[in-house]
Amino acid sequence: MSSAQDIIEKDIPATLQQKPELAKDINSVIHFNITGDNGGTWTLDCTKSADWVQKGASGEPKMTVTVSNEDFVKIRAKTLNAQMAAMQGKLKFKPMDMGLAMKLAKLLG
Repeated sequence: MSSAQDIIEKDIPATLQQKPELAKDINSVIHFNITGDNGGTWTLDCTKSADWVQKGASGEPKMTVTVSNEDFVKIRAKTLNAQMAAMQGKLKFKPMDMGLAMKLAKLLG
């Protein structure tokens, strides 16, 4: 069973290495605020050409994504629809920037 930490620290950098155009497309700092068991805070900095993910919150985020570890894993596994999760308040984007959220969805999908 993977955790949000695995997804953020391993899967996301692997995806960005395979598809550097996604980083260029997002081109901003995103904070992930993972709640519940195995939670924590991570920074995704797509303005850099490497070392995109760091533990903790650093830099000025263009968006903060708040979601529980359990729901994040379900969204990644496609057992929970991201739009439904957002409508149910399980997945929060602050500020709500649909364009950026859709770009993030490509990265996580």
